[in-house]
Amino acid sequence: MARLGLSVPAAATPKGAYFPSRLCGDQLWISGATARRPDCAALSGVVGADVSVEQARDQARFAALNLIGAIDAAVGIDNVTALVHLRGYVRATSDFGDHPTVIDGASQLLLEAFGERCGAHARTAIGVASLPGGACVELDLVAAVAS
Repeated sequence: MARLGLSVPAAATPKGAYFPSRLCGDQLWISGATARRPDCAALSGVVGADVSVEQARDQARFAALNLIGAIDAAVGIDNVTALVHLRGYVRATSDFGDHPTVIDGASQLLLEAFGERCGAHARTAIGVASLPGGACVELDLVAAVAS
C-alpha cells in the first residue's frame, strides 16, 4: 500500500447489529463499505443526477480501501491468497447504465494493491435506488485467506 501512496484505514465501526467481516473456512466475507472516513461522510447523491461518474469512481476507490482496512483488521492483508468476488452497488438514476465504469474504481485499486495473481476477482455491479447514509457507492467483498 505504501508504494501506492496509500495507508490502510482502520476498520469502520459497524452502524448496526453486524460484524465488519466473517471468517468461514478459508473465506473472509467483508461487510458492505462506503467511502466514509472518521472525519468525513461518504459522498451522498445519485450518480447520473448530482454525482458524476468520475466522483462515483473515486468513491468506489475509497470504499475499496475501507474493505482492505476490514481485511487487515480481521486477518492481515498479507494473509490474503485471492480476492474471490466484489459486489458493487451504485445509487443511480433509473436510466443510468455505466455501473461497471463506476465499480472499476474499486477493481483497479484492488488490482493495484494485491497484484493480478491475488487481486483478480469476479464482480457484480448493481444499480440501486438508495444506500446507507445516502452514499452513492457501496461495496462488499469475499476474499480467500491463508488458514
